[in-house]
Amino acid sequence: MTTQTNFERRLPESVEVQAGPVETAVVTTRAGRRSLAALRLATGFVFLWAFLDKTFGLGFSTPAERAWVAGGTPSQGFLLSDGVVGPLKGFFTAIASPASDILFQLAMLGIGMAVMLGIGLRVSAVVGTFLMVMMYLAEWPFIANGASTNPLVDYHIIYALSLIVIAVLHGGDTWGLGTQWKDLPVVRRLPWLV
Repeated sequence: MTTQTNFERRLPESVEVQAGPVETAVVTTRAGRRSLAALRLATGFVFLWAFLDKTFGLGFSTPAERAWVAGGTPSQGFLLSDGVVGPLKGFFTAIASPASDILFQLAMLGIGMAVMLGIGLRVSAVVGTFLMVMMYLAEWPFIANGASTNPLVDYHIIYALSLIVIAVLHGGDTWGLGTQWKDLPVVRRLPWLV
């Protein structure tokens, strides 16, 4: 006879892909699930807004004349700017291209839509974290008087951590399509799509 600790007894049998909402087994209070859903929606909107502003030049970080639809270059504009500093500047300059513009914009749109809908959160967390770490390193926050006000934790790291928390805690099940997404045969067959 095996004895279980209180902690082990409280753990759900499985938090892998299963029918019904998984989030309720992981985040057990309604307030917690709603807070997680609000974080998910806000984080998703950050990515979606970046896509929209850079595509249409809404005037917040991208003026109309530098919009992607007007011939602007969203990633090249950043990668070739004075904002990219530090020992990796050569690397970031080398990857600046029309392809990097397309990949960056697709990532922003894909992450933003998926996170807001509450689907594909694992993939969004991986891609979004990679993108945020790359942008963090491009700005090289480890020097004084740089673009960052904190050499270790800036908004790129917070966004990456938010994506990870949302994915790990199945944040798409409340106010999202996470439960329906997990019930799709392809997602049940390929759990990394959760």
